[in-house]
Amino acid sequence: MWNEGCNWSLSTWEQHKLHSQMGSLTSDELADSESQVSPFAKAGFFSKMSFWWLNPLMKMGYKKPLEDKDMPLLGSTDRACNQYSMFMEKLNGKNLSPSPATPSFFWTIVSCHTCAILVSGFFALLKVLTVSAGPIILKAFINVSLGKGTFKHEGYVLAALLFVCKCCESLSQRQWYFRTRRLGLQVRSLLSAAIYKKQQKLSNAAKMKHSSGNIMNYVIVDAYRIGESPYWFHQTWTTSVQICISLAILYDVVGAAMISSLVVIVMTVLSNVPLARLQHKSKSKLMEAQDVRLKAMSESLVHMKVLKLYAWESHFKKVIEGLRKVEYKWLSAFQLRRAYNIFMFWSSPVLVSAATFLTCYLLKIPLDASNVFTFVATLHLVQEPIRLVPEVIAAVIQSKVAFTRISKFLDAPELNGQVRKRYYVGIDYPIAMNSCSFSWDDSSSKHTLKNINLIVKGGEKIAICGEVGSGKSTLLAAVLGEVPKTEGMIQVCGKMAYVSQNAWIQSGTVRDNILFGSSMDEERYHNTLTRCSLVKDLEMLPYGDCTQIGERGVNLSGGQKQRVQLARALYQNAEIYLLDDPFSAVDAHTSTSLFNEYVMSALSEKTVLLVTHQVDFLPVFDSILFMSHGEVIRSAPYQDLLADCKEFKDLVSADNDTIGVSDLNNSKPTQRSKEVSIKETYGIHGSGYTESVKPSPADQLIKKEERETGDAGVKPYMLYLCQNKGLLYFSLSMISHTFFVAGQILQNWWMAANVQNPHVSALKLISVYIIIGVCTMFFLLSRSLLVVVLGMHASRSLFSQLLNSLFRAPMSFFDSTPLGRVLSRSLQICVLLTLIFHLPLRLALVAA
Repeated sequence: MWNEGCNWSLSTWEQHKLHSQMGSLTSDELADSESQVSPFAKAGFFSKMSFWWLNPLMKMGYKKPLEDKDMPLLGSTDRACNQYSMFMEKLNGKNLSPSPATPSFFWTIVSCHTCAILVSGFFALLKVLTVSAGPIILKAFINVSLGKGTFKHEGYVLAALLFVCKCCESLSQRQWYFRTRRLGLQVRSLLSAAIYKKQQKLSNAAKMKHSSGNIMNYVIVDAYRIGESPYWFHQTWTTSVQICISLAILYDVVGAAMISSLVVIVMTVLSNVPLARLQHKSKSKLMEAQDVRLKAMSESLVHMKVLKLYAWESHFKKVIEGLRKVEYKWLSAFQLRRAYNIFMFWSSPVLVSAATFLTCYLLKIPLDASNVFTFVATLHLVQEPIRLVPEVIAAVIQSKVAFTRISKFLDAPELNGQVRKRYYVGIDYPIAMNSCSFSWDDSSSKHTLKNINLIVKGGEKIAICGEVGSGKSTLLAAVLGEVPKTEGMIQVCGKMAYVSQNAWIQSGTVRDNILFGSSMDEERYHNTLTRCSLVKDLEMLPYGDCTQIGERGVNLSGGQKQRVQLARALYQNAEIYLLDDPFSAVDAHTSTSLFNEYVMSALSEKTVLLVTHQVDFLPVFDSILFMSHGEVIRSAPYQDLLADCKEFKDLVSADNDTIGVSDLNNSKPTQRSKEVSIKETYGIHGSGYTESVKPSPADQLIKKEERETGDAGVKPYMLYLCQNKGLLYFSLSMISHTFFVAGQILQNWWMAANVQNPHVSALKLISVYIIIGVCTMFFLLSRSLLVVVLGMHASRSLFSQLLNSLFRAPMSFFDSTPLGRVLSRSLQICVLLTLIFHLPLRLALVAA
């Protein structure tokens, strides 16, 4: 881990690697990368409106399955880094929150994408207007057919107008959907980046509230739902506009009878208010239960090796299943209320038509072909918006909950980083602390470190020693800015490299772990390997430094992992090195060699703070800090400290395993210059194997993620429906929906066939119409409940199978599969099992 300014940390490897790679590209390579940008970025107006820019990609997909390398690069506007930069610039510029209750970051997102929101809103409005023109044109057609036309060739004009309206409807709808989905992806990417950046700066108290499982939930679930909100935002107001236009058309058709339609719609919406509140409560509780369960799952997967060694899989699986039951309780409550919501709004068109026709009968409003067919067409027009109201309400509730959760996370307290300046050659004091106190808990009055006074000169070697728990590692963390400062002043100048006591290894090759995103410098790289005593170790690996390291360095010994970590720090060429007892994981001979070659030779001109329990290294240091109970008891050279400090003398006397102070005294930096030959270490370089044995992905420990290509067919759907009596519930829901659709068709047929039949009275016509509608409502209710039962049973069964597969998987699976991949896949599947309750409904619709 290395820090420069306040912007560097261990998990910024991805960005540093990207910047270093971009910085090393030639002008020709940059031109090639620009030529691979998505055609959308360069497409003209007509190409964007007609989606002509997609044709090359569609043509390629027709010839062969598309792969990652076939996908063009995103334009600059769509890239996450640019979106995040714009978001932070707006957020830091001013607070756009109109009230304290509204998260400021919401209005920041709106201000970042105002233009895109307005353009997509224009297409949404155009779609509503063109759709609403259909019943009006239909009424004019009927009048022309009845000989009531107003001018010659009116029918041809109406036909052309209908064609133009349908073309504009299709075009505006596609643009609306595409632009809102694109906007949603931009919002999702910037939120993911903001969450990623925020978690690096969380205070210790905030880390206790926001676990790694919670943070993954924010990215996978909450950011996704907020990304869907642009589409549903326009759906919200367009639904209202379309209903208002439809009511205006109904008033023109049936006159005052339209009031009954308005009353039914208003009553339906008002009756949904308590259901919406219950849905919001259930959703909030569901997300809380999901956070707890995801935290337990992530902790179990991280420590799977321990669980298997102690045969604790059954116990922890039962714990997760118990947490899942609590989650199912709130999930079933939410879905049942949503089912009632769907039933109310899907049945509202039936109620609207029944109330309107009954009012027409009571008010003696005549029903003829013109007003009946126009009314039915308008009713079909308003059916879809009314049926979407439950989806809109659910989306608004989910977005609100997601916004609240992410805003709380983004507003969480951060670490108060110390003043940090750039390093300048010849600077006197790279590290300075004046009467500093630090505490891991901001609210606690007890300090972890007390009254620390420390001044480190440039190039000085400082050893930190003391008993276990005396605060040595905490002092290094305080220099890094990881421990909140409660008192005093601290100033650190320069780029820092940190080596932790427990080796931190990434899944990847040895070379990737050492370079850590930096560009390759052959001479510096091979010198680093030699200084860290890695040459012989890499010669024994099958592919040298191109050998894949397993999850958390599973195929390396403890000493090898520590030396890889030391090499990573050395390669960064920092000004300040913080080493937290790095030689404890290696044997005595290797530790002596590392100390001489690494600390006293390679870092001879660097500022070094070394925590160590090996007192035999202490005589060669410029100064020694002796710590006890969070305080620096004494700071002095070795001989002075040995003579004046009884506690330090006892510590040295207690150590009987010495390796010879005289050998260390001879290891002065000026006496240990050594030239490193590249040929000496060429054997460990991955390129040395290109002619004999080329590294194959199949031979590496870390396997490439599997991916299905082509059409999966009906097998996934059948697997879903076969879960826990799923076929029975699906068949019943399909039958119910079939009768519901048949009832709607029968309603329209009865009205169309008998509206002008003199043998059918108006009362009989309306009565039969209402009876058919009531029957369809019964089938609609049964379908809604059966879909929820099917979804709950399938979700429960699939989650149980997922849990069994994970806990019964051999340890080799977790060693060869990156933990991030396992966590991401398992958490995404759990989320999908929660979100796919619309799947049974759609399957039933298709089957019916």
